[in-house]
Amino acid sequence: MNVTMTLLRKEDLALVMDWRMRPYITEYMYTDPVLTMEGQLKWFGRISADPTQRNWIIRYEGQPVGLINLVDIDRVNSRCVWGYYVAEKDCRSLKLATYLEWNLYDYVFETLSLHKLCNETFTANKQVVRMHQLCGSKEDGVLRDHICKNGVYYDVSMGSILAGEWAEKKKTVKYETFSFE
Repeated sequence: MNVTMTLLRKEDLALVMDWRMRPYITEYMYTDPVLTMEGQLKWFGRISADPTQRNWIIRYEGQPVGLINLVDIDRVNSRCVWGYYVAEKDCRSLKLATYLEWNLYDYVFETLSLHKLCNETFTANKQVVRMHQLCGSKEDGVLRDHICKNGVYYDVSMGSILAGEWAEKKKTVKYETFSFE
């Protein structure tokens, strides 16, 4: 499996805009945006100058297939939040998802030397909640009626893994390592 993460670049914005408006991507995201290239350029300008986040394009066999990011990187409290999506359906697999998660754990705990990595997932997205747990994340709790989309309220599962928990879990799993630019 040839997977790399390359930093998001201006030339990726049209593709990310297309992915981000696909209903099967936005279904479990907090918003259903109608994006424009002008808006994308403004967004890119903001995130490029923001030291509290990092955004990468997931490349599978050299082709862009999705986005993975860290947000709210908090050096004082030594934690951050992450998310991702694989937009190209034919590239989705449990193997890729778990390897992406474990490689991100390595990046957060070994490269950034943070203590805690958090995730937020709609409870209705049971497969992803379960995958986070399979990968070693623990459920911290559920925020009830936390997000309102199109007049419907959704519960959000809050999860996290600590550096020490990953160090123990890592001894029990085998996975291919991916590079982060």
